[in-house]
Amino acid sequence: MENRVKEIRTKLNIQQKDLAQLVGISRQTLSLIEKGEYNPSLKLCVSLAEELQTDLNTLFWH
Repeated sequence: MENRVKEIRTKLNIQQKDLAQLVGISRQTLSLIEKGEYNPSLKLCVSLAEELQTDLNTLFWH
């Protein structure tokens, strides 16, 4: 799944490990999400959007 997680995370100067910890996943899982190799649950998508101060449309369906 194509997304803007990495782009927005780096703009906010948030480390991968820190974002992963905030949403309750491993850094490796976050890495897979950023590469589009892992489809997160809707709940996880919402958590990521909240922590990245954006909405689901911007984050996943740009």
